[in-house]
Amino acid sequence: MKRMISSLVAFAMMALPLTAADDKKEADRLENCGTVLKEILDIPDDIPQDLLDKAECVIVYPSVLKAAFVIGGSYGRGAMTCRTGEHFTGPWSAPTMMALEGGSVGFQIGGQATDFVLLVLNPRGARSILSSKVKLGADASAAAGPKGRDASASTDATLRAEVLTYSRARGLFAGISLEGSTVRPDNDGNERVYHKKVDAKDIVFKGAVAVPPSAQKLVATLNQKSPKNLSDPNSLKE
Repeated sequence: MKRMISSLVAFAMMALPLTAADDKKEADRLENCGTVLKEILDIPDDIPQDLLDKAECVIVYPSVLKAAFVIGGSYGRGAMTCRTGEHFTGPWSAPTMMALEGGSVGFQIGGQATDFVLLVLNPRGARSILSSKVKLGADASAAAGPKGRDASASTDATLRAEVLTYSRARGLFAGISLEGSTVRPDNDGNERVYHKKVDAKDIVFKGAVAVPPSAQKLVATLNQKSPKNLSDPNSLKE
């Protein structure tokens, strides 16, 4: 019995550094999400303000590498925050960690580390993504997002799309098609960030957790840059 207890203690001691390292990795990822989004929203030729103001949620995937997309389902990881409240009209929520998987991403981004920003433009798309794996272009309509402060948000593509997608690589910021890729909540990542099992929908809709320190920049940037949801009020009732 003593030998068994000693073995369990030794195993627990070995697992502690791994847990701490995983926790730090998630915290670093959240900080990177905030840095990437702030840098993109601070450049002159960025996401059109009227589109950001109509977004229910924003997803950021920092520093995704082509090498991460291999057969077997490896993925890039980031975070998603949404406006709080039943109709997405409140301040931006604590983030849920997110995964981005496969599709044609690897062929489009080359060998460079690429940042991705996704705008989720209606409640149906937001609730679908928070609930399960969603394939862009199939389960949710998607389009490469227009850019520039004077870009029109009234094009056919943006009017139809539930998700608009952007990329930044080598300092170049542009709309990019991510059709065929999937996005989903990363529940293991959430457990590491919040130190308990918590569902993505509960994070966003129920305010089950507070915004962690590592996500303060991400949430504060959005609350500053887009404090109000200017979507069609009728669409918010979906």
